[in-house]
Amino acid sequence: MVTITVRGSSGDYRIRPLEPGEERAAFEVLGRALHRTVTDEYWARREGSFPAERRFGAFASGEPVGVTGSFATRLAVPGGKALPAAAVDGVAVRADHTRRGVLTALMAAQLADCARRGDVLAVLHASEATIYGRFGYGIASRGQSLRVAGASFRADAPSGGEVRLLGTAEAQELVPRLYAEMGLSRAGMIERREVWWSYARERLIGEHQVAVHSGPRGDDGFVLYRTEDLRTFDQPNLGAALTVGDLHAADTAAVAGLWRFLLRVDLVSEVRAPGRPLDDPLAAMLTDPRACAVTGLDDESWLRLVDVPAALAAREWGPGEPVVVEVADPQLPANSGRYRITPGGAEATTGAADLRTGPETLAMLYLGDRPPSALAAAGRLEVLNPAALPHADTLFATRVTPWCGTPF
Repeated sequence: MVTITVRGSSGDYRIRPLEPGEERAAFEVLGRALHRTVTDEYWARREGSFPAERRFGAFASGEPVGVTGSFATRLAVPGGKALPAAAVDGVAVRADHTRRGVLTALMAAQLADCARRGDVLAVLHASEATIYGRFGYGIASRGQSLRVAGASFRADAPSGGEVRLLGTAEAQELVPRLYAEMGLSRAGMIERREVWWSYARERLIGEHQVAVHSGPRGDDGFVLYRTEDLRTFDQPNLGAALTVGDLHAADTAAVAGLWRFLLRVDLVSEVRAPGRPLDDPLAAMLTDPRACAVTGLDDESWLRLVDVPAALAAREWGPGEPVVVEVADPQLPANSGRYRITPGGAEATTGAADLRTGPETLAMLYLGDRPPSALAAAGRLEVLNPAALPHADTLFATRVTPWCGTPF
């Protein structure tokens, strides 16, 4: 077992992998950081999704004061391949031990472990947007929050299929299988493995109504939702707000079918859908696009390229003249170097660099969320050869907007 000692002004911290039996103590560090009390009942619900495997703790005087972890998954990249990835979750440092280098040491230990395991990518959802850039994570996908009220569909909008409500037991069996059968249809999506479902079956499915859409080829989409009563003393006739917790579908027709169902639920005045992909087709299918209002735009997933050569070689590239990108990665020095990107692939080169960047900005480019020219204009990408920038835009461009769509 590898142990790293961090020298602090008030004592030493030891960073090491968690051992079996230490899971709850580490989880309580996370709970306190999130201002939540970890009761026996709550721990019983979470224990299966918080194994010691792939988890690191920071220890002071023998007790955990910091934690980070991940679970193994695969992440879809442009072109359709799914690469080995670490889904990073449960990152916290106890309030009386922050700003002493503990988090930096934990993240360094985790990155080294991901590289050793052969993870090509690491992905997370950030509770705070100022933390993870310094560890090489960049915003790789964004989500929009929608509020829909008084909406009706255009006559030419996709139609057909049926929607049925499921009981909890049936939903807990069918939804995981249906998500797996639909596959990772866009860059950024991840496999939902059993360690994820061990808690999500109860947290997501158990706390929501579940509806499934069936098209010509059978079940092809599902939505999880719950309602909140909006009635007040002054507005006794106000309907409920229906909030979408999870919606995935194999095609646009299934998306349309699920939304038709949601908008027809009785005694509902509005439907709220947080974290939807930026290219969600709903507004374009309505007679009044303004009935679907965008109420927020947020970062959705943060990406870290753990193995830059493997990640660049695996994704699909658009048309364009070759561009050489120089990467400087101080945390994972094996990634540092120059890479020649062409429509046919990417490989290491000793040629002159056209663009220069670090891992954070490279992650922002990798799934196609933003073009290189936009990040260059923002000062995030160093341009050594201005003539190469338009070619970089076409090389990094993707046909579909990236989106993860899985909370963890």
